Amino acid sequence: MSTPITLLDEILEDWYAIRKGLIKELQVIPPARFSFRATLETRSVTELVQHILELSIMSVEELLREDTNFHRAPYSQMLHYYAPNIYRAETQEQLIELLVEQYKDASGRLKNAGTLFLLQLVTRADGSKGTRMSVLHDAIAHENYHRGQLTICTRLLGLVPAATRDAERPSLPQINSGT
Repeated sequence: MSTPITLLDEILEDWYAIRKGLIKELQVIPPARFSFRATLETRSVTELVQHILELSIMSVEELLREDTNFHRAPYSQMLHYYAPNIYRAETQEQLIELLVEQYKDASGRLKNAGTLFLLQLVTRADGSKGTRMSVLHDAIAHENYHRGQLTICTRLLGLVPAATRDAERPSLPQINSGT
């Protein structure tokens, strides 16, 4: 990506890096293991990605409305309204394709809305006031949080997470003990 020139460009670049990392983590997990769940009470890998997508879609769609209101309906209804078919995507390939397409669509539409629009105040999900930009940042942080959960799933499956595998580990400098 190029050097960001606006605050919005910078946030979208950060989101791109997080989304790209999320996709890389999903590519480490074999498609047949997407039904894996760490415990019976937790979401499977598939369900986790579906959740990430539905919250991301809902957040962007609501943010782009002139009358943004995260209290217009219960959260579960808003998620179903904005992403009613997200649970039809079940395979690794389908989920990754949706992650790519949703980011492309959302980033383009957010850029078209512009930084000034995203700096307007709205009522956040918790009832406090904040800018649309801060709500977008929260949605991106939510995605990164769940990316961390995926790395745990990867480890529990006996695999090496992409973030670990791809990390460059610089060698430590020699320390002279003076003797």
